[in-house]
Order: sequence, then C-alpha cells, then structure tokens
Amino acid sequence: MLVFVTGASGWIGSAVTDELLAEGHEVAGLARSDASAVALEAKGARVVRGDLGDPDGLAKAAAESDGVVHLAFNHDFTDYAGAGRTERAAVSAMLDALAGSGRPFLLASGLAGTGAGPLTEDDPSPHVGADAMRGGSENLALDHADRGVRPVAVRFSATVHGMGDHGFVARLTQIARDRGVSGYIDDGSTRWPAVHRSDAARLVRLALEKAPAGSRVHAVAENGIPSRDIAAAIGDQLGVPTASIPRADAQAHFGWLGAFWGVDVSASSERTRELLGWTPTGPTLFEDIAAGAYALPA
Repeated sequence: MLVFVTGASGWIGSAVTDELLAEGHEVAGLARSDASAVALEAKGARVVRGDLGDPDGLAKAAAESDGVVHLAFNHDFTDYAGAGRTERAAVSAMLDALAGSGRPFLLASGLAGTGAGPLTEDDPSPHVGADAMRGGSENLALDHADRGVRPVAVRFSATVHGMGDHGFVARLTQIARDRGVSGYIDDGSTRWPAVHRSDAARLVRLALEKAPAGSRVHAVAENGIPSRDIAAAIGDQLGVPTASIPRADAQAHFGWLGAFWGVDVSASSERTRELLGWTPTGPTLFEDIAAGAYALPA
C-alpha cells in the first residue's frame, strides 16, 4: 500500500513511517523543509514537498495514494483558532480527494476528557464545526464514512513518550529544571493517559490495515496517571522537590502548558486492543523518565 503520511518526519510520524516501511508498505511523506525531505529520503520514503496551508497539494497527494495517515498539525498556541481552520481545510481537501474510493483516512486526534470517567472509543468528540478545537476535524472525518471513505480517528494519549521526546513531559521537565521545583496543580489528582511511541506507531499501522470505517481507536497504554505522580517522577530524576502550584498561579508557573496540565483525562483502550489485536509492549512513562529520556534540556 502506498500511504501518504503528513507529519512523516515528526515525533510520532517518523516512528509511523518506520513501522509502515518495515511492514512492506510504501510511504509518501509530506516535507515542509529540506531537512525533513532528506530524513525521509534516507529512510527510503518518497517525498511530497508542501505543508498544511496547501489544500490542493494535499488533495493531489491523497488522490495518488492508497490511503492517508494525517498526523501533522500546526501547534501555534498564539493562534490556535487559526490553526484549527487550517486543519479543517486540509482535512476537507484530502477527504474530498478520497471520496468514493473506499480508501482509508486516518486522522490524529486527542482525548477530550470530562473527568466523569474513562473515555471510551464509543464516546464521540465534543468538538464540532470549524471554530472548535482542531477545527472539529475528528467529527468531520468520521462523517465521511458514508461517502465511500474509510475514516478512522486515532486518539493519542496526552503523552506519547520515549527517548528523544520533546513534547509535554519534556516541557514539564524543563520548567522543573528552570524553577528548581517539579510542580503539579492543586492536589495533583488530575490524570494523563500515556503510550510509548513504538506502541503508538504499531497501532497506527494496524488501524490503517484493518480498522472499520467510522472507528475511533485509542493509543492508550496507561489509562490515567495522576499529575502529582508524574511531577514526583520528574523531580526524582532531576533531584528537585515536588510541590503543588495553585490553579490560579498555573499560567504564571507553567506558561501555555498550564491550560493542559490541569485538565483531567483518563481513557480506556480495551475495545481498541480487541479490535486490532494490539498489546502495548514498550516502556511505561515512569520507566522512560527514570531511564533518562528527559534528562537533557529540551
């Protein structure tokens, strides 16, 4: 299968590219920069030059593929609404290009928790419409199941961890290093699900190959780790104390990350495991932290 992968040189995307190539698929990876193009070529992938702001180019690449794995997103927290509109336009263009083909379209999504209990694959995303988070792209994609596309929403854990991760946990570690204290918000009872990068990549490949149209699958190995425990693990690794940060001070202490660090999310992947035969085997988040995955400055 020739798979068009956006975000192919990113943290998750590069692992997905490796997984697809190792399992005999071909990859056409979207590259915004020369460095990304060189990295993809070195792996043996084809290069598609462009970015999410070029819906016509994305549509052309999607039409020429046997399926799409859409992992890219413009994480511009200074204009998150604009990033959502760009996302929606990109997704719409690729879905239209695949309409009537029966080909798969996998979309990276997130886990929108309510704090009321573990989110399951049966729970729909609350984000609908162009002005919603990420442009409401999950619901947009799944609505195309009756238009001859095989859409699948891949909901990734808040932390997709591993050696070389520069995501949320890396940022929390850097803040703890800079401030001399590893903080959590209020009583630290809010939770984050986690999955190792290699397990997430294998899940994407399995979903591409066999998830039914309209599926939601959860890249979740650990259902919900209390934030105070994550902060304690970071503190132990750095040799700094752990402390509660009042929610009113979260933005001042954590910056933009404070809005995410204080959200309670737990999620189950039981149905995903049954559907795809997926069993996480990678290190846990605490094992990665203890092994030094976040030892160096981000």
